[in-house]
Amino acid sequence: MNQAQQAIQGADPAAFLPFTSPSTNTLNHMRERMQHTGQWSPKQMAGRRWTVACVSLEITQRCNLDCTLCYLSESAEAVRDFPLEEVFRRIDLIAEHYGPGTDVQVSGGEPTLRKRAELVAIVARLATKGLRPALLTNGIKASRELLIELTQAGLMDVAFHVDTTQQRAGCACEADLNPLRLDYINRARGLPISVFFNTTVHARNFDDVAMLSAFFVAHADVVRFASFQLQAETGRGVLGQRTELIANDSVAQRLKQGARTDLKFNVLQTGHHDCNRSAVMLVVNGQAFDAFEDAAFVQRFMRETANLQIDRGTPWRAVRSLLAAGLANPSLTVAALRWGAGLLWRMKGPLVRGRGRVHKLTLFTHNFMDACHLQTDRVQACVFMAITQNGPLSMCAYNAKRDQYLLKPLTTSKGEWQPLAVDSTVVARFPIKWLKGRSREAALHARQTHLDSNQTAAVP
Repeated sequence: MNQAQQAIQGADPAAFLPFTSPSTNTLNHMRERMQHTGQWSPKQMAGRRWTVACVSLEITQRCNLDCTLCYLSESAEAVRDFPLEEVFRRIDLIAEHYGPGTDVQVSGGEPTLRKRAELVAIVARLATKGLRPALLTNGIKASRELLIELTQAGLMDVAFHVDTTQQRAGCACEADLNPLRLDYINRARGLPISVFFNTTVHARNFDDVAMLSAFFVAHADVVRFASFQLQAETGRGVLGQRTELIANDSVAQRLKQGARTDLKFNVLQTGHHDCNRSAVMLVVNGQAFDAFEDAAFVQRFMRETANLQIDRGTPWRAVRSLLAAGLANPSLTVAALRWGAGLLWRMKGPLVRGRGRVHKLTLFTHNFMDACHLQTDRVQACVFMAITQNGPLSMCAYNAKRDQYLLKPLTTSKGEWQPLAVDSTVVARFPIKWLKGRSREAALHARQTHLDSNQTAAVP
């Protein structure tokens, strides 16, 4: 039984199908999905504030790292980059399904391996369509010069993925990677983009989560968002399934320890309760304060400003958007002033010492599902989608059967386009350098066994 068949056994097969036709009212469609799966509540943002949290647009399957928890398929390195025409078509599909203002993650593989002119053109196309482009990168090739050029093309966010699964030279623990994180922070410092960091949480770095939380708090003058993605077994990584120790709640506890404040997670809900948790803090002079301590007000503000498009380009633009919303609703303005006064009183000491500088930082946990243990309700309530040639699909469902989409020929204006660099669909025939995860590990083991047997046979 192959991986995709195992995954389908664990969930409704219909949940694995992309949305091929845009809904006439995407917001209502999302709300109906939340209601159907029991996730609709006064604090739910999906179907109320936005039509989808974000959509992943993979523009290459190639990568310059070999992560121990890689989500790419074993044949990823053998898949050619989609024609630019196809990437543009998928951008148009995203716009048709979810409308302007949708967050789109330009990802891969490693997206900066795409030709620079094409990467810039992709970001520009997203911006032209009214979408919000974000670059998801391991940072190796994301120079400041490239970030400036992409920002000029319309880039709004950059998310650096840095953690020990990437096996970077000389970095045995997460603390060893902090100088690299700081280098990436400085590359983006001063640019009109939001800086995010992604970290995969697994058994070997779980104890480092609190330290990472403290690191991001210390650099909240630039870092706006830190995502902690729980280890998931896609069948390709070499670390296997995570232990019961790693869960949304346990990771959240470590994040609180690092922030040194009792953050309230999930005051606002993002899709399925078992998938995503978040907390928002304000950092003043290095000290964190829970921005969502008054949960009732925060939830009310979210509901009553649900139709507002918040400009997140810079902190000032975001504040200006929120002030405009408050002025349009007098009773909400009074409640907001009361909330703000209470928050300022709690922060008064650090505010004086920090000369009034306040920075917002969001901590987020993603509990991705194992490919062979997908749950129907979580797939149906998914708010993190991947765009395929047929339409958007739940990221977890897509990861469970990537090759069914990636290895299909595509129809272009120049005729049929073949995805593989060689005339073969048998992974075992690919050179080792084209393999990922367990297939590469097995191939290397087989090669070493062959060499050892030859050396033994050569001994007289």
